Amino acid sequence: MIQRDGDIVDLNGTSPVSFGLAAGNYHVVVRHRNHLGIVTLNPVPLSAVAATVDLTQSGTATFGSNARRSITGAFPTLALWAGDVTFNGEILYTNSGNDRDQILTAIGGIVPTNTIAGYRAEDVNMDGSVVYTGQDNDRDIILTNIGGVVPTNSILEQLP
Repeated sequence: MIQRDGDIVDLNGTSPVSFGLAAGNYHVVVRHRNHLGIVTLNPVPLSAVAATVDLTQSGTATFGSNARRSITGAFPTLALWAGDVTFNGEILYTNSGNDRDQILTAIGGIVPTNTIAGYRAEDVNMDGSVVYTGQDNDRDIILTNIGGVVPTNSILEQLP
């Protein structure tokens, strides 16, 4: 389970995650809801002793290029790219199979000011509501993540 602060814990909300694998070196992959997945570039030693893998830090190398989004401001960090509503490993604002249209479809497809509540893939900002237009909408996050200027840009998941 990924907590709001980015910590990943077991389902009880406090215990470290246990995989029940033999001790060894493993690549760690993180996938979450409507975000693009990432994987460590280098294997991480895992054993019965809890290990910390901090993917928010630039010193933790990841596979590929541009695998994480840089968040600036009061609490700068590296984060997963949000907006893969279609679960196809790509964040796309326009063209066939885009993620933006899925948000409009989820709210009914006709009245763009409609909203729906719930734990849904289309809730890109994870606030419990799917919103297509207006304040705190989920569509703008996709546009911002692909660069905000050229709506045909896309971001690809960086998994081997």
